Amino acid sequence: MPVLVVGSIAIDSVKTQLEERREVLGGAASYASIGASFFSPVNLVGIVGTDFPPEHIKLFTSRGINLDGMEMAEGRTFRWSGEYDWDMNQRRTLDLELNVFENFQPKLPGSYKRTPIVLLGNISPVLQAHVLDQVEQPQFVVADTMDLWIATTKFALLNLLKRVDLLVLNDSEARQLTAQTSLIKAGRNLIQLGPKYVAIKKGEHGCLLLSRDQFFSCGAFPLEDIHDPTGAGDTFAGGFAGYLAGLEKEVFEFSDLKKAVVYGSLVASFCVESFSLDRLITLSRKEIDERYELFRVMSHFEVIE
Repeated sequence: MPVLVVGSIAIDSVKTQLEERREVLGGAASYASIGASFFSPVNLVGIVGTDFPPEHIKLFTSRGINLDGMEMAEGRTFRWSGEYDWDMNQRRTLDLELNVFENFQPKLPGSYKRTPIVLLGNISPVLQAHVLDQVEQPQFVVADTMDLWIATTKFALLNLLKRVDLLVLNDSEARQLTAQTSLIKAGRNLIQLGPKYVAIKKGEHGCLLLSRDQFFSCGAFPLEDIHDPTGAGDTFAGGFAGYLAGLEKEVFEFSDLKKAVVYGSLVASFCVESFSLDRLITLSRKEIDERYELFRVMSHFEVIE
């Protein structure tokens, strides 16, 4: 079954302490849709300007991503520029140009409205709710968010949480939204706000998945080289949603979500190995499955009495 992915499509300029790349493909929807496409068909919703490079459109279509919901408007594509410290968990936004994204009002094509799995990428919760209003009887809804929306549109975010199945956010955002220092307490508090499940990303330390009565801790795959962490969280969300869609099930068990967390984390681990989506472009499903088997062996242990 397909996944509906909505979010930003951007042109990024990224600088780390060792390297710099300018005018590369970015945006939450770009990373999430490519991440999901390894497991299921994708219906993409987004907006770009008339300056959007044709090779990026070819990339989306080469991954089987449906672009009926991608609008091209007169003007420049959304642009973001950022710099990472030696600790790549720390970054600074150097420049932000909303351009055509500033007045984006997503409108779903008729063929999108019954997409069973919905991924509301990291955009304003007002826009996320606007998209969700147009979906007919979604089976499973994933919503990503960030510190900006928690600080500026908290009321709209809280209303949205009552309508989603899974909330995805990082550890600092979970603490910000709940005023809890413990991530376990923060996760439990978030469940009380409406979502059935919460996935708390911890960067290089993995991810926590919680429901009302169940808990799963997933470690991160160990990497020797990290070139660009931009979009890793979006890739995780896309891989997660895509894996669930690929199961072709009417009801998902907690065990299904656990495996989706692992696959989402593994696709994100490939993403950071190069700048932009370069590594995802060359990635194969076979490589993902091989890393999954390696991770399974690494994570397994037995207690011998």
